[in-house]
Amino acid sequence: MKDDHWYSLHYPEEVISPSLLVYPDRIQHNINTMISMVGDVNRLRPHVKTYKNANIIGMQMLSGIHKFKCATIPEAELLGDCNANDVLLAMQPIGPNTKRFVELIKKYGNTKFSTLVDNAKTVNLLGDLAKANNIKIPLWIDINNGMNRTGIAPDQKALALYRALNEHEHLIAEGLHVYDGHLRNTNPTIRQADCNTAFEPVLKLKAAIEQLRIPSPKIVAGGSPTFPFHCKRKDVEASPGTTLLWDSGYGNLFPEMNFLPAAVLITRILSKPTTGILCFDLGHKSIAPEMPFPRIEFLDLEHSKQISQSEEHLVVEYDDLTIPEIGDVHYAVPKHICPTVAKYDTLTVVKDNEVIDHWPVTARTQKSTI
Repeated sequence: MKDDHWYSLHYPEEVISPSLLVYPDRIQHNINTMISMVGDVNRLRPHVKTYKNANIIGMQMLSGIHKFKCATIPEAELLGDCNANDVLLAMQPIGPNTKRFVELIKKYGNTKFSTLVDNAKTVNLLGDLAKANNIKIPLWIDINNGMNRTGIAPDQKALALYRALNEHEHLIAEGLHVYDGHLRNTNPTIRQADCNTAFEPVLKLKAAIEQLRIPSPKIVAGGSPTFPFHCKRKDVEASPGTTLLWDSGYGNLFPEMNFLPAAVLITRILSKPTTGILCFDLGHKSIAPEMPFPRIEFLDLEHSKQISQSEEHLVVEYDDLTIPEIGDVHYAVPKHICPTVAKYDTLTVVKDNEVIDHWPVTARTQKSTI
């Protein structure tokens, strides 16, 4: 994996651009790295939102991983189709998704589905649906420990909500879900200290639950930036996601993490409108555009600066003495891989610099069969 040109294709003329290339050897390296960090696959619950693909799920299952997290009903359905043992839908169901979630449970008898709640209204709604369908729904309390995106603070209200789950005839109190995506200090020592500080109220809530003689709650915690810290907690399931494919965003922020970029964009020079300007066929429709420039990291084009982007075009300043030609192929790692994957129907699979397969991004849609 030290090959400087690991990403390049022997026959790029056979691949349309833009396309998203993935490298199974590197994906397997990242899977192995996750497992070696956590030490016990039973404490690993990777998020599938990054890749939304059955093949990568299958690679993890062959490596012994049997718990997963997802964000959408189609992702949950994909995991059911893969016969995953244990699936946490980490988005509180609202509207039609409450009934869709119940249908998931009924459709996939071999998969344990659970989801999140952070308020009594949703608890009561899911409880009524569970009763009407004569099932029991496992639920996690979504805890807000500082990100202020979703969840309930780990205080007396959270304690009361957990007790209500435990007492409901058709609900199962699974545990606490704690996502701390706001902790992104590039210094790992500071990031670990921030992570531990934010986690202290969660541990106090867990102790308060245990004092009520309620079974000790399980805990699912963290994302990729705090994975190195939560994976050391022996009573916590760690939940990274970007680690499977990695990207230049996290790669540059957290260089101490030993994950490899396993997804690369292939793009071509579309035009040279004036001196020192190159235009690539890589617009908003082809990469995640919400980040400031640079939105990609070229692997083979130094001395360049991304200056503008539109739906189909990426414009780059270029001051090298070499003169690229229209049609030249270049390769780049996305800054944000998760929404980039969602822009593609298929992943182009590369091994030993040759295309060997195409994997469908099955769960990129919002509407599945359920």
